[in-house]
Amino acid sequence: MFDPITILFLGAFLAVFWFFIIRPQTKAAKQAKEFQTSLDKGAKVVTSGGIHGKVIKVDDTSLLLEIDNNVKMRVEKSAISMEMTQVAYKETDKKPDTETK
Repeated sequence: MFDPITILFLGAFLAVFWFFIIRPQTKAAKQAKEFQTSLDKGAKVVTSGGIHGKVIKVDDTSLLLEIDNNVKMRVEKSAISMEMTQVAYKETDKKPDTETK
């Protein structure tokens, strides 16, 4: 019914699709989930909406963020996208030197 070349081509297409689309997406989702579960009091984070804050309290599914003096906001853990240091210094950028010459 099907030509072996057609089956081979379809298999190769599915393998490429899996390696370049599905695998990286699941890896990134796993890293995000691990990051969100490892959040602790005192961490400086950025929400997916772009709000910067410091973690004051951690609950099972939510966090209490201090975004300014005496301004607190409760957000879901899933809304936290990254640490503030990752926003300020992207992985490809070099952190500024603290030494003065």
